[in-house]
Amino acid sequence: MAEVILTVNTEIGIKVEADVITPDAFAGKTKNEIESLQVWQGPKQLPLSAFFDVEGDAGSSAEDTSIVIKGDASRVKRIGEKMTAGKITVEGSVSMHVGSQMTGGEILVKGDADSWAGMEMVGGLLHIEGNARDHVGCAYRGKWIGMSGGRIIIDGNANNNLGGGISGGEIIVGGNVGHYCGIRQNGGLIAVKGNAIRAVAAEMTAGTMVVNGTIERFSPGFEYVTNESDLKFDDIECPGEFMKFLGDNAITKRPKGTLYVNQAANMDL
Repeated sequence: MAEVILTVNTEIGIKVEADVITPDAFAGKTKNEIESLQVWQGPKQLPLSAFFDVEGDAGSSAEDTSIVIKGDASRVKRIGEKMTAGKITVEGSVSMHVGSQMTGGEILVKGDADSWAGMEMVGGLLHIEGNARDHVGCAYRGKWIGMSGGRIIIDGNANNNLGGGISGGEIIVGGNVGHYCGIRQNGGLIAVKGNAIRAVAAEMTAGTMVVNGTIERFSPGFEYVTNESDLKFDDIECPGEFMKFLGDNAITKRPKGTLYVNQAANMDL
C-alpha cells in the first residue's frame, strides 16, 4: 500500500474544508498533483500545499492508498468524507465531519474528534482513540436516517445525540455519553460501556442499545421484559447481568427496539 504523509505546515485560523483528503481523491496522483488539490478556507479556495507538506505518491487505487496526517489537524474538517476504501491515520485530533458518509475503508484518529464524526456513515471503520463531541453517526439537520452501516469505535467519551436516527451498523463507546443517546434509533447496535444522562433511546422503533453504566434519567416509554446475562453481539461482548426493556412505547404501539441496562448500576429501576 502506497503511503502519503501530510504534515501541517502552518497555524490554521479559519477552519479548512478538506473533503479532498481521502484515498479516493488521492488515488493515481503524484505528490505534485496532490499538493494542487483545492480546499476551502472561508470564501477562498487554496491548494492543499498551503496547509500541508506532502510526501509520497498515492497508489493506483483508493484500496492501495494510505494517508497519514501529522501535526495539529484540529481545525481541518471533513477528512475522509465519502471515502470508499483505503486508510487514513490522523496522529492527533480532527475537526468536524471526519468520516461523514464514508462507505468503506478505515480511519484511525489518535486524538479527539469534533462533532458529526461518522455522520450518515454507510460502511467501513472509524476508530477514535480519544473523545468525540456531538452527533456521532447521526442524521444531518433536516434528515431522519443516520448511520446505516459500518462500525464506529470511541475509546473515550462521546457527547450528545450519539447515533441519532441510526438504522444499521455499530457504535461502541468505551466511556460515557451525554443526552439523547440513540434518539430515533431504528436499527443497528449502540453499546455504551460507561454512563448516560437522559432520554436514552428516546423514540426508538428498532435496533439494540446496551448501557453498562448508570442512566441518570430513564425514558418512561420502556417496558421491562426479563433479565439476561453476558450479552454478545458477534464479536462485541457485554459481560454482566442486564435488564431487558422493549420500547419506545411512547412513540409506537408495537416497538421493536431493545434496551439492555446493567442491573447493578441501575438498582432503582
